[in-house]
Amino acid sequence: MSDPATPSLLIGKTALVTGGSSGIGRAAALAFAHAGAAVMVADIDVDGGTETIALIRRQGGSADFIETDVTNAVEVDAMVAATVDRFGRLDCAFNNAGISGGWVSLLDCDDATFDRVMAVNVKGVWHCLRAQLHVMLDQGNGAIVNMASVAGLIGTPMLPAYGASKHAVVGLTKSAALGYADRGIRVNAVCPGFINTPMVDGFIEQVLALADRVQQSAPVGRIGQPDEVAATVVWLCSDAASFINGAAVPIDGGLTAR
Repeated sequence: MSDPATPSLLIGKTALVTGGSSGIGRAAALAFAHAGAAVMVADIDVDGGTETIALIRRQGGSADFIETDVTNAVEVDAMVAATVDRFGRLDCAFNNAGISGGWVSLLDCDDATFDRVMAVNVKGVWHCLRAQLHVMLDQGNGAIVNMASVAGLIGTPMLPAYGASKHAVVGLTKSAALGYADRGIRVNAVCPGFINTPMVDGFIEQVLALADRVQQSAPVGRIGQPDEVAATVVWLCSDAASFINGAAVPIDGGLTAR
């Protein structure tokens, strides 16, 4: 396993991670803590989120958990307020919470699925950005990373709602980055390819023939690991990435270079 972040890179900082109960969110929460940040983990999955903060505390880090549905603006505002109340400030945010909508063609994607994917993946990010920006504007600085996907950079015929939502996240990221760059706030997005997460496992369970395609999707010849995405997220939130703003960074083993 690769070292997820340089120790002390974010010492004295506070980070907020949504969707932190498993997968990339959990890896990012652990990486933020490893880099010296206090971490607020948010998710609708209480058991998974509690396990994430237990892992951080076991390694000597400072962390807390708040149950949050990112589709609910009131809960998102409360999440950000609780982070500031608990840790005194908000320096870094990773808006990671998201759902896939399943492996399905556009014609077979129903209204309920499309609306739910957009509510979590797009409106949820918008709610988070709005609440986080208010705090960071008062502070005069901050760094936000939104979870997009290679599906936000290329077409994905069997993920129509997900692809639409992730293209929207890239657009939101660029708009926010341009809107607040002169106020000391940077906003970027990460665009992972196939990563070894419960979401990808779900695709493979749904379509068994996907297993080989997933492994072969990246020119490097393997699936990515959550730690590899987490390391990029932490770096983007650090001063080491101080001149990077409005970027949608592929973490895909070269998939989008084809």
